[in-house]
Amino acid sequence: MSPAERLRALHDTRPGGRPLVLPGPWDAATARVFEEAGFPALATPSAGVAAALGYADGQTPAVEMFAAVARIVRAVSVPVTADLEDGYGLSAKELVARVLETGAVGLNLEDSERGTHRLRDPREHAERIAAVREAAGPALFVNARVDTYLHGGTPDEAAERARRYTAAGADCVFPILAPAEDLPRLRAAGVEGPLNFLARPGDPSHAELGRLGATRITFGHGLHARALSEVGELARQLLTA
Repeated sequence: MSPAERLRALHDTRPGGRPLVLPGPWDAATARVFEEAGFPALATPSAGVAAALGYADGQTPAVEMFAAVARIVRAVSVPVTADLEDGYGLSAKELVARVLETGAVGLNLEDSERGTHRLRDPREHAERIAAVREAAGPALFVNARVDTYLHGGTPDEAAERARRYTAAGADCVFPILAPAEDLPRLRAAGVEGPLNFLARPGDPSHAELGRLGATRITFGHGLHARALSEVGELARQLLTA
């Protein structure tokens, strides 16, 4: 079984309905920590990688993001999927080639325009997902991020985009910032297949999120932020030691 097939199988066969939990390493060292803890796959967060490289979220040059993903992939033996924002303006063919060069077996592709933070036309973005799917075949797991909630949209609007992206060939959809209570509504509105949920402090347990409709749980930059908070506390202790 190829790494991409392993990642796809992890989404399709969830024991007891529990969601797949994918922590987000921002460098090779954290990737090793997560693998050693027993996670079967990893999902890089673009914001966490950006911060580790000294950039604001959304400002990482494509060449540096791809290089960072490649270092993470080389550090572990489990499948890695990469958050690549809106694809950095690359054509579908070039984007797929660059992802495969890193060794990653999946990617997040968001439907906001980089720099403007405007939502793309859903038909246009569905066409882009279809082009990525055609270029990649089964070699990449495509997670289509739906940014409707980021822009004040409704669950119905998010569901409409998610349905389009799934029909275009996305393996998973990711309505980022959807609250847990909207998961059943999204499912009832026809969102089928794997569904990625962004977990934040105060959300229900992973098991409950699975019951509500989540297939996969990721954390965005949340784990990186928690790690920095702990480093800050250590720094304060060192100053007063």
